[in-house]
Amino acid sequence: MREKLGFLVCVWFLLCRSCFGRFVVEKNSLKLTSPESLKGVYECAIGNFGVPQYGGTLVGTVVYPKANQKACKGFDEVDISFKSRPGGLPTFVLADRGDCYFTLKAWNAQKGGAAAILVADDKDEPLITMDTPEEENADATYLQNITIPSALISKALGDSIKKALSDGGMVNMNLDWTESLPHPDERVEYEFWTNSNDECGPKCDSQIEFVKSFKGAAQILEQKGYTQFTPHYITWYCPQAFILSKQCKSQCINHGRYCAPDPEQDFSKGYDGKDVVVQNLRQACFYKVASESKKPWLWWDYVTDFSIRCPMKDKKYSKECADQVIQSLGVDLKKIDKCIGDTEADVENEVLKAEQDTQIGKGSRGDVTILPTLIINNRQYRGKLDKGAVLKAICAGFEETTEPAVCLSGDVETNECLENNGGCWQDKAANLTACKDTFRGRVCECPVVQGVKFVGDGYTRCEASGSLRCEINNGGCWKKTQDGRTVSACAEDHLQGCKCPPGFKGDGVNSCEDVDECKDKLACQCPECKCKNTWGSYDCSCGGGLLYMREHDTCISKAANTNYSWSFVWIIILGLAAASVAGYALYKYRIRRYMDSEIRAIMAQYMPLDSQADIPVHHAPRGDI
Repeated sequence: MREKLGFLVCVWFLLCRSCFGRFVVEKNSLKLTSPESLKGVYECAIGNFGVPQYGGTLVGTVVYPKANQKACKGFDEVDISFKSRPGGLPTFVLADRGDCYFTLKAWNAQKGGAAAILVADDKDEPLITMDTPEEENADATYLQNITIPSALISKALGDSIKKALSDGGMVNMNLDWTESLPHPDERVEYEFWTNSNDECGPKCDSQIEFVKSFKGAAQILEQKGYTQFTPHYITWYCPQAFILSKQCKSQCINHGRYCAPDPEQDFSKGYDGKDVVVQNLRQACFYKVASESKKPWLWWDYVTDFSIRCPMKDKKYSKECADQVIQSLGVDLKKIDKCIGDTEADVENEVLKAEQDTQIGKGSRGDVTILPTLIINNRQYRGKLDKGAVLKAICAGFEETTEPAVCLSGDVETNECLENNGGCWQDKAANLTACKDTFRGRVCECPVVQGVKFVGDGYTRCEASGSLRCEINNGGCWKKTQDGRTVSACAEDHLQGCKCPPGFKGDGVNSCEDVDECKDKLACQCPECKCKNTWGSYDCSCGGGLLYMREHDTCISKAANTNYSWSFVWIIILGLAAASVAGYALYKYRIRRYMDSEIRAIMAQYMPLDSQADIPVHHAPRGDI
């Protein structure tokens, strides 16, 4: 009876992965460009192994092998090779579903030289996600060596492609992952759903190897603000009918609320599921406390060090070992213990309750049912859990032109600006270009150099604009030095454009030619004038002792000019003298008037003046004495 109960509880934990909520199949687009009858865009489901080319495209030709059509054995056994000849398109192998694992089909296609594998469904149904085998298989070392992308296509599309090939047609295809991940802004948000259990076989091994290899890149991206990372942990609850059973008590904490399957799938030995739940909770609390101290990236150090120092196989998977790792990283141990709380109490745990709520998908994300699961910009990642593959996927999540430098390295993408400058505008003399390399390809965008913005379409034209534009390659305008004199078609008082300076003519960009004012009769045309052209100007002289006046383009006598000048000076002097005399006279007149009025006022106090009328005097009446 006890064995039967244990079996039922174990089955419940395993079924919980698929019972609750909604699983979303991540897709990319597939475009057929030939034959004419199949032209169009179709959906395909991204396989959860290999390396999908997130952010990119792959063009190739489809081949349906005459033998080994389910790809369950090596193609060398049937003398078939898919390696492309020099100059030829890559080969996409079309294989039928059935008889063996999806991963084995992909591995055999890859060994045969294929660039990608398409698996045609064998029944009419909605597309599913091709995943790696669930059961442990120590011999399946090839799983981590699959590097080609894979996709599941519908039975109807598979049949149509097979028919076109049997009719002798060439089927050309474009696999497109450019929009498989959202890329809304300059920061990527990603989650990693994982587990502290290190005894669950190849999947657990791949998780910890990924954490170790990706730690450096993850921490740099997080510290510089390019990404926001959050770790998560899956837990399940124990069925109400089994809460008091020995099996639930050994697999769950907090009275059956948070459970994990037994690490060895054997209730009688080794560690229990509740040990895994507690360590998962400790890792989640470590991240919470580290985030509060503004150092969330320490999670990567803790998980890596714990896996090395505290493995299950060495019987060190314990609180004591975990505490030593925490203290070595300088994180507050008391805060972590408080976050964990009493795991035996019949109460909710704030952290694990939030984890269970987050497990349920919202919007386009879908529920998390597969471990490990990586979610990038709220979209589940599909493919190999490998540093290079995951980094490519994260880079595909940045808005174009905002990617960090690591995304533009040669190991991650191809710099399209290196060939023919990407077809964009460039100024080789000034070493300026409008080509900006991006993870998805390139964009032609006029640059900003030393605070000077260039404007234009980015493909054929970019012109410097603004007040400092002449400092950068002379604003793209013509400039020349001759006879110790430098002239330029770039004017600081013009925000953009080029114009030849006075004395020159041309487009101002490629050339400005000297204007011959003498030959073109533009100046120095008076009868007595003698004209000589110079670079950018002219010299004009007058014969017979005459003086040339440039502003009037005429010759005048030097004597007349002198007399004229002295006459003008005398007029100014006489005018100033007359103004001085008039000013003095006015001053004297105003002083005299002022003094006269003051004297009259004083005298009026002591004697009547002639101008004053007689003022009657009134005497106050006297009373009788």
